[in-house]
Amino acid sequence: MSDWNEKIVAEFRANSGRVGGMFEGVPMILVHHVGARSGAERVTPLVHFPEDDQRTVIVASNGGAPKHPAWYFNLKANPKIEVEVGAERYTAVAEELPRAERDEFWKRVVAERPGFADYERTAGDRVIPLVRLTRVG
Repeated sequence: MSDWNEKIVAEFRANSGRVGGMFEGVPMILVHHVGARSGAERVTPLVHFPEDDQRTVIVASNGGAPKHPAWYFNLKANPKIEVEVGAERYTAVAEELPRAERDEFWKRVVAERPGFADYERTAGDRVIPLVRLTRVG
């Protein structure tokens, strides 16, 4: 995990899921995932978009890079994950939204967090995936 992510994770845990700086007031989540090739557990802080039914959606923007983030491939290979929201930790299953549903949900993403529209522009031909996390158990 990068030093930058480590600081966000530490702040998230110290403040029951709240972080400051550029993420102040933004809903954050910690996603525990297993490396597709390494098998190592990783923790990635991400912005999320809660839904009304105990599900939430995360964005594989990778800061607008032309390639998907590593965590996206990890979730595709190992979709059963652990999630931290606030002070709670639970098991979830990750599933990429089908294109039509993704395109519809993308409207919400850019309406609530306009910076994602910039990522979409800089990602080139890459369609930024949206991944729904559904709580299990």
